[in-house]
Amino acid sequence: MARILVVEDNALNIKLFCDLLAAHGHEPHAVTDSREALERAQAAKPNLIITDIQLPHISGMEFIRQVRDDPALRDVPIMAVTAYAGAGDEERVRDAGAQAYVSKPISVARFVDEVTALLERREPVAG
Repeated sequence: MARILVVEDNALNIKLFCDLLAAHGHEPHAVTDSREALERAQAAKPNLIITDIQLPHISGMEFIRQVRDDPALRDVPIMAVTAYAGAGDEERVRDAGAQAYVSKPISVARFVDEVTALLERREPVAG
């Protein structure tokens, strides 16, 4: 079982992501306020972080950079999720430090496959 931090401001998406993760034997922890996300990540010591890119207060991109700058979290894999997938977004998200990028509305199968792949990878993150 993996501890997975879900940073998402939309209640329906939180429910969907957390239900999917729990159904696959994981322990999801949801954070709705991006201002609390880094502190919650430090406390939860997650095996994976899933974050929306379009968040109020602190963007998902900024949160990814904060995680990568934290010595205790820098090797935790990150999956970025966004409803606004534009040209070049995936490259920018990966450059910020995310290993996976999934656009909304999510494909349940792709979401689960990405989570599984990220948890199995477990090698240190480049950068």
